[in-house]
Amino acid sequence: MHPRISKSFLNRNWFSAVFFAILKVFDMGFICIDAHQHLWRYLPPGPAWMADGMEVLRRDFFLGDLRAVTVEAGVTGTIVVETERTVEETEWLSEVAASNDLIRGVVGWAPLTSSTIERQLERIASLPKMKAIRHPIHDEVDDDFILRDDFNQGVAALKQFNLGYDILILEKHLAQTIQFVDLHPDQVFILDHVAKPRIRDRALSPWKEHMRELARRPNVYCKLSGMVTEDDWHTWSYDSLYPYIESVLEAFTPRRLMFGSDWPVVTLAASYGRWMDTVLVAIRQLTENERERILTGTAIEAYGLESP
Repeated sequence: MHPRISKSFLNRNWFSAVFFAILKVFDMGFICIDAHQHLWRYLPPGPAWMADGMEVLRRDFFLGDLRAVTVEAGVTGTIVVETERTVEETEWLSEVAASNDLIRGVVGWAPLTSSTIERQLERIASLPKMKAIRHPIHDEVDDDFILRDDFNQGVAALKQFNLGYDILILEKHLAQTIQFVDLHPDQVFILDHVAKPRIRDRALSPWKEHMRELARRPNVYCKLSGMVTEDDWHTWSYDSLYPYIESVLEAFTPRRLMFGSDWPVVTLAASYGRWMDTVLVAIRQLTENERERILTGTAIEAYGLESP
C-alpha cells in the first residue's frame, strides 16, 4: 500500500470521501490535464474494436461534446488520441486541436513499419500540436509484433522528430514490452490504460510484477486510464480497482503517473465525473505536489506541453 493511503481512509463512506477529495483539490486551485481522450467522426459500422454492446459509442464525438464533459469536471486541458489507425484521422485531430485551447496535444498514428517512415514522420511531426504516435499492439495477431525489426526501425525514428510513443497493449504483452523499451533507452514512452490488467478476474499477478519491472525504466510514464472498462461495466467499484491503482502508484510513483479519462470509451462503464472522482479519492492523501504531478505535471513533462 502507498505509504500515505491509510486503511481508515479506504473504509470511509464513498460519497464523503469524494466530497472531501474534491474540496481539497479545489482549495489548491484545480488545474487538470486529461492525458487521454478521443474524438471521432462515426461512419457505420465503425472501427473493428467497436464491438456489440458498444452502441452508445456509435455516433460522432466532436469538440463540443468534449467541452461539455470537461467543463463540468473542471478539466483545463486534454490530449486527444487516435482511434482509426490512419494518417487522415491524425491530420483531422491536429486540425481540431489547432482550432481551440482545450486540446493541448495530439497522439496520432503513423505507418511505423513503412520503409518511408522517416519522410512520413517529418510531415506528421510538423502538424500543429503533434506530440506522440501510437500503434495498437493489442490488435495485432502476432503477440511478438512489438519486437519486429521493421516496427522498431520506425520507433527508432521518432526521437529525431521529438515525438513520444504511446504503448497500447494487453497484460499478456508486458514481457515483450519490457524488451522493446530496452531497445530504445532514449525514447519517451507513455503506457496507456495501465497495460489493461485482468481486473474482471481480480488477477494481480503476473501483471503487478511486470509493471514493477517496466517502471524501473525511467523513460516510461503511465496513464491512470482505461481501467473501468477492464472491470465489469455494471458492477465495478472503487474497491475492485484500488489494488491496481495502488500497484501503479508504488511502481511508477506520482512522478511518472498521469490522469486520463479514456472518454468517451469510459462511458461504457462510468460517467466522466465518476471516473475522475475515483482517481481523486485514490490520490486524496498524497501530498499537494504529488497530486499536481498526477493531474497536470506528468502530462506536461511526458508530452512536452507548455505549462498552463
